[in-house]
Parts: sequence; structure tokens; C-alpha cells
Amino acid sequence: MPDMSASASLAMTQLATLAKEVDEDKVTPGVLGFVVFAVMALAVWGLMKSMNRHMNRVEFTEAPDPKADSGDSAEATGAAKPQQG
Repeated sequence: MPDMSASASLAMTQLATLAKEVDEDKVTPGVLGFVVFAVMALAVWGLMKSMNRHMNRVEFTEAPDPKADSGDSAEATGAAKPQQG
């Protein structure tokens, strides 16, 4: 299996041909970094748009509790009954 660092180095030097002079000690993201960032930004934008569309379809109204209709609303809500004495 070939050395991955050598092939990565070769790929980066080929991508850096747009620059006039490449400084070996300076690390820059270059065109590849910009393309990766732009693709990730578009993916996040698409996911947020999809999430908003799905959240707008959600109905937030609750169904009435059948236990509350039986007349035991004080016990169903957890309210304490006053003691007679």
C-alpha cells in the first residue's frame, strides 16, 4: 500500500499551482479547503430548511385527557383536597 502522506503531499502541491510561490512552512487551506467549507455550509443550510419545513407540519395541540372528564379533576391534577374536621 503506498504511503498516504506522500500522495497527500503530491495532491497539495498540484492544487497549489495557482499560487506564484509556495512557502513550505506556511499552512493555508487553499481552494480545496474553501470547496469543502462551501459544501458543508450548503449542507447545513439545506438541513435547516428541511427541519423548518418539517417543524411547520407538526401539530402542537394536545388531545384532552380522558381522566380529567370523569370529575376527578382535582385528583388528576394533583391538587390537595381540604380536610374537613
